[in-house]
Amino acid sequence: MDLKIAAKKVSQSPTLPGKKDNKKKFDLASLLEEGPLSVEGTGGEASGLDEKLRKAYFWITNYAIINPFYDIEYNNTPPAKFTIGDFKTQIVLPSGQSYSSFVLLPLLTLVVRGKCLLVGGPGRGKTASAILMAVLAGYPLKEIKRSIQHGQPQMTITDLLGNPLPSDLMNAKSMEDIKISWRKWLGMRVKVIDEYNRIPTRTQSALLTVLGDNYAELFDQVFECPDAAWYLTANDDAGGGTYQVIEALKDRIDVVVKALHFNTRFIKDLLQRVEDNFRPETMVPPEIIFNETEIESIGEEIRNIEFPEALRRRMEFFASQFEFFEPAGEQIEYKTKDTVKLSGIDFSTLSALDQGKDKKKDLGSQTKNGLSVRAIFTCINYAKALAYFRGESSVSLDDLSHILPFVLHDKLVQNSDSPFFEEPGFQVYRSDRISWIRKLFELSCSEYDRLGMDKNDPVAEMSKIFEQGLEGLSPGDTKERILAIELEVEKISKQRKLYGHVYDDLLKLKYLHQRYTNYLNWIQAGK
Repeated sequence: MDLKIAAKKVSQSPTLPGKKDNKKKFDLASLLEEGPLSVEGTGGEASGLDEKLRKAYFWITNYAIINPFYDIEYNNTPPAKFTIGDFKTQIVLPSGQSYSSFVLLPLLTLVVRGKCLLVGGPGRGKTASAILMAVLAGYPLKEIKRSIQHGQPQMTITDLLGNPLPSDLMNAKSMEDIKISWRKWLGMRVKVIDEYNRIPTRTQSALLTVLGDNYAELFDQVFECPDAAWYLTANDDAGGGTYQVIEALKDRIDVVVKALHFNTRFIKDLLQRVEDNFRPETMVPPEIIFNETEIESIGEEIRNIEFPEALRRRMEFFASQFEFFEPAGEQIEYKTKDTVKLSGIDFSTLSALDQGKDKKKDLGSQTKNGLSVRAIFTCINYAKALAYFRGESSVSLDDLSHILPFVLHDKLVQNSDSPFFEEPGFQVYRSDRISWIRKLFELSCSEYDRLGMDKNDPVAEMSKIFEQGLEGLSPGDTKERILAIELEVEKISKQRKLYGHVYDDLLKLKYLHQRYTNYLNWIQAGK
């Protein structure tokens, strides 16, 4: 069958087995505004935007990108598993609808307006994937290709942002008199930066302002950029290239997605594309193109997805493992890896002093840093987006565990000297960062269950009581709460070893103690 004919079709609803179509409820206002024939998708059925998003995903995987990898696995029943070879390579055959990260993560980036870095060797479809996302956002193909910023060693700030008008530059008496001819790509809601690691350092700083703060500045003139989905490409994981990528720019990237190799079993599909002269970016069906209003609506619906309290506690426990570093400082607040980084002292030198814990079991020993607020926010945002894509109303443990490796890929700096990586079978985690972060979360959840944190979490209970407010609290009750905090700290102090999650508990208890102390002093001063 001719690919050009086949690609005109999109998946029928429902695309997710077991899910019913999200048909629109009868609404008189919508009927008057849109008319009785307003439909989305195929088959004359009105579908929700999450269904439209799934249709876009399946069109891309079925027709646009030859990508037979399903590395985001879901299971309805226990999956079939097989172990092969001397290295005990395991293949899992998922029993539920599973997905390709190379397609799904860029698609989620489009609707949450995030920043996605696509990494992999030349010719693996990184730029093609980014172009497809811009087509899905409704941009003409010619405009997309002209807007792509191609990183190269001679790229200047004016090449990136725009140029002052020559007549103004000659005649201006002040900077305010200079008008800038801004580059058109700055106003687009999908931005593509190809080989961003070939951009000179100074120009990277200008790019950082646009990417991080949504404005461009040149000759004291400012161009306000709209919220946008960003797609950056690089040929390797380390961000190397002609120029080293500045740390602040790497930190602004939300997810890192690998463009995997081409499976030679699909050369037949490649041959058909050659013979049919098939270019998927020119064949995107209008049914799966999103307008600006739809993307705004999807963003709002994603924000409304529930993040359950029990899952939040597991997320807190996991995130607490990494920042604490006991030899870094004297005062408890400064016992962090960030203190070491700011001091300029070699990390391994201080790490050798930390002899009190089993570094094979301490998850914090595997990293040289902790998680920033931005990283945690991005984990939550993308986990909600994944749950929304799957037609769920709340985030599941699987959703979070699948998102974490792609968000934290460049956020957690691996301490490859940790004894953990010398354990049998664990050496592979030095190179396979996706699997390493999955393993970290798995180990964190196991420890969470071992400690019975769902049922035994006195700090969480004290926090809930505090969240009820201080208004009307008597001095006697305040003193009781202060005493309870001191007793809990005393109980923790009897432990022989201090780990990251306990460190965060201690700081939370100190915070609560200070809030109650301030309140008690205020009450007593008013009498």
